[in-house]
Amino acid sequence: GLLFSLVYFMGELWLTSQQVLRIGIFETLENEPISVEELAFKFAVTNINRNRTLMPNTTLTYDIQRINLFDSFEASRRCDQLALGVGAVFGPSHSSSVSAVQSICNALEVPHIQTRWKHPSVDNKDSFYINLHPEYASISRAVLDIVQFYKWKAVTVVYEDATLIRLQELIKAPSRYTIKIKIRQLPSGSKDARPLLKEMKKGKEFFVIFDCSYQTSADVLKQILSMGMMTEYYHYFFTTLDLFALDLEPYRYSGVNMTGFRLLNVDNPRVASVLERWAMERLQAPSKIETGMMEGMMTTQWDGLTGQIAINKTDGLRKEFDLDVISLKEDGLEKSMTGSRLNKVWKKIGIWNSQTGLNLTETNRDSSTNVTDSMANRTLVVTTILQENPYVMYKKSDKPLYGNDRFEGYCLDLLKELSNILGFSYEVKLVSDGKYGAQNDKGEWNGMVRELIDHVADLAVAPLTITYVREKVIDFSKPFMTLGISILYHKPNGTNPGVFSFLNPLSPDIWMYVLLACLGVSCVLFVIAFTPYEWYNPHPCNPDSDVVENNFTLINSVWFGVGALMQQSELMPKALSTRIVGGIWWFFTLIIISSYTANLAAFLTVERMDSPIDSADDLAKQTKIEYGAVRDGSTMTFFKQKSKISTYEKMWAFMSSRKNTALVKNNREGIQRVLTTDYALLMESTSIEYISQRNCNLTQIGGLIDSKGYGVGTPISPYRDKVTIAILQLQEEGKLHMMKEKWWRGNGCPEEDSKEASALGVENIGGIFIVLAAGLVLSVFVAIGEFIYKSRKNLDIEEVSVGQCEWHNKY
Repeated sequence: GLLFSLVYFMGELWLTSQQVLRIGIFETLENEPISVEELAFKFAVTNINRNRTLMPNTTLTYDIQRINLFDSFEASRRCDQLALGVGAVFGPSHSSSVSAVQSICNALEVPHIQTRWKHPSVDNKDSFYINLHPEYASISRAVLDIVQFYKWKAVTVVYEDATLIRLQELIKAPSRYTIKIKIRQLPSGSKDARPLLKEMKKGKEFFVIFDCSYQTSADVLKQILSMGMMTEYYHYFFTTLDLFALDLEPYRYSGVNMTGFRLLNVDNPRVASVLERWAMERLQAPSKIETGMMEGMMTTQWDGLTGQIAINKTDGLRKEFDLDVISLKEDGLEKSMTGSRLNKVWKKIGIWNSQTGLNLTETNRDSSTNVTDSMANRTLVVTTILQENPYVMYKKSDKPLYGNDRFEGYCLDLLKELSNILGFSYEVKLVSDGKYGAQNDKGEWNGMVRELIDHVADLAVAPLTITYVREKVIDFSKPFMTLGISILYHKPNGTNPGVFSFLNPLSPDIWMYVLLACLGVSCVLFVIAFTPYEWYNPHPCNPDSDVVENNFTLINSVWFGVGALMQQSELMPKALSTRIVGGIWWFFTLIIISSYTANLAAFLTVERMDSPIDSADDLAKQTKIEYGAVRDGSTMTFFKQKSKISTYEKMWAFMSSRKNTALVKNNREGIQRVLTTDYALLMESTSIEYISQRNCNLTQIGGLIDSKGYGVGTPISPYRDKVTIAILQLQEEGKLHMMKEKWWRGNGCPEEDSKEASALGVENIGGIFIVLAAGLVLSVFVAIGEFIYKSRKNLDIEEVSVGQCEWHNKY
């Protein structure tokens, strides 16, 4: 493409002044077959000469001199073609002879044109040097922009030759950005890079930049494929500008991420037309110039197959150019005789400009990617944990089971649905250490999280809680289940209503306040009853009688208050003031009696549950009941991280001080401790719901302490987005709810099935009979006392009467 552009330009520059334009070209490897560069040069000259509308008065011709690869003297001797009056010299393509040819071109003032990258001269004295390859410093900035866009924190640079100047901006990055760079060199003289790739695989180097030629890139990719490093976890970037010509057939079923630059604008119709003719033809064609050609090249800009070409006047380098950013993307399914298979193509995801930098035309995740196709025909290793019912359980069977058939549960059903949607097959493996995944003081992880980090597993389908610390090292899908932390505790023993349970509807304080209110109203009524309108004539037949009476004595006032409270009263106030007191008291008793009656049935018929704890605050305030969580689980991590909250700080201090007893190995051990000892287990509400449905001796205490979700864990890979879309599809179709109903619904607890009222027994209302008997006995004793008191009073009266009679008789 660079040769096409320059040859077109040279022809147009001397269109009106030259009849024959001679171009010299040096080619190395004298005994080797004709190179691609030579074929491209001949192709460009032939097509220009054929199209007489471009250069009607000019014919291009060329002279090819072949030299030995490393013989600079021969290159100088062969420069006698410059005496023929050539307008410019192309090549040689190999760097070993470039310097000799350049020195002669500088002396004879003939433009020396290169299309391959060349290490720039230190003194910049090559005044007749033109390089159409994009400048190395700009390429280096472009690579750094790509690294920053993908937010890579650790990068491995693999280079082919003995210099890294093409990536100098990236090499300087650690001093300016938080990027760690590891530099490796491909073995020289040998095409076997597998030992190097093995070291990279062992070191978990997933983001790699290859600075090598197109042919070397193709060879390295084949070896990467054989090493099993063509997975979604790896992302390779190639600095060669010919990556788009790579044969994609070997990587059709791989999930590798591959990105590079493309200088040719293949979307341009003119470029596409030239490339089509180039693919069909391999032609050769035949071939004086005056000074001024170099000046024309330096001061003119023109559009070529690689975009706009502008040569810097100072060093002859091409510093202004555009690079297409291309990435290997999935493009649905391709129909074939054997069925459907994945079709992968190079897709343009952005443009890098030497002036404006990186401009992405679409996001990292290609919106056109078909989720169903992207994971098809792949076998994924799925890690899970065998400690949670009903998530993962051993399947009961009389016959021996193998592979995935050994397990059943909610997570297995979920995994099966995901497999149906995304089209992958899977192999279920239990996590080796039986843990979910927690970070120790050294920053090391264990459990399923560790296996995802080490890429031992591709997915983690288990009750794995989405947390902040886990999200930093692995990816999570959207939650397939939401829940929170709660308290599992044994049901408190029920207490039957007591003999005097009829007093329970009102607290002792209320009973005392009612009694004081009754006495207070009686006293107020007694005082107010002295109003003149409350006195009456006890002898209505004698209106002139001066004798008047008042019914509201102190005793009667108390009796009025008690009678109104018992809804039995025979005294009626007459004055307006006393009626106001009576009315207010009746309203008060109406509310009290109604409230008492409303609660009486519940207190007499319902068995009361007396629980020593009702919330997390109650647990934190006491030390008698021991409590804890699963060791290295998300619940333990929650309290460990929330230690700044006073309640959780107390709870974590309690659990951490008794790690050997408070923290349990798994939920099964914790449930057994709750049943056999005075122990409370902090765990997820969904697990408590499942357990309490099957064990009526256990229950959930209080509400949720927090809110979180279970998600499918994946390594840092494209799997997350694909699994998330599948989970959202299952949610919209209602399958997640149906699976939960299938595995959570139990037989239920018998006492919770019916709430019918039961007949009242003596133990419920026996206290009423005791009160009645006590009242009767009290009345008998009072009656006896009244008889005795009256008898004594009458006896004293008779004695007084007899004494008076004797005194009268005597005197």
